[in-house]
Amino acid sequence: MKKIIALAFISLISASTFAQTKSFTAGLRLGANLSQVRGNDLSITSGNTVFNFRNNDNRAFGFTGGVFLRFGRTVFLQPEILISQKGGKYDLISNNGNNTKTVDFRMTNLDFPLLVGVKIGDVLRINAGPIATFNIGNDGNLGDAIKETNGESAEQIFNKAVFGYQAGVGFDIGKINFDVRYEGNVNDIIDVKYKDASTASKFASKGNLFQATIGFHF
Repeated sequence: MKKIIALAFISLISASTFAQTKSFTAGLRLGANLSQVRGNDLSITSGNTVFNFRNNDNRAFGFTGGVFLRFGRTVFLQPEILISQKGGKYDLISNNGNNTKTVDFRMTNLDFPLLVGVKIGDVLRINAGPIATFNIGNDGNLGDAIKETNGESAEQIFNKAVFGYQAGVGFDIGKINFDVRYEGNVNDIIDVKYKDASTASKFASKGNLFQATIGFHF
């Protein structure tokens, strides 16, 4: 992970040096994510009790922030490095009704969006592109809930690397930027590894989110 971070910063520094003779800006972004996970529900039997993990449609709140570079004016390329909190919610329901709760979990991620955009007039931007996400931590809530159901800790819950896409609109007012984006995943963010292969294959989910940020470019 340290090598990935170092390589990313080196790439951005090199790109900024190359862009000194071209249209180039750099800035900061800070905002919030409203994220959720969608996938297969899971039933686990422990003794005489059946536990069901069900997708909850409510979104989890998280923060995001980092740096961006922008190359070009009317048509531009915008790489970014962001620290981003993403998560979701599951309803944990038992058949005897004695253990019903909502599992609200968060992941901490290092995001690398690479957006291609078009500037329309002096204010409006439209941009979209791929994003690579690397999981660097989580709050443990989902792992605790899984262990609670059958006493077995999952060997792995979150994929270390996830790929997806972002698309949205932005507004530039002087040096202030406003962005609203949608993000989706191509592969699963949750991929629980149990000893029981048939159980493991059932518990996988992709994530999506809405993101709103305010930024400042130099």
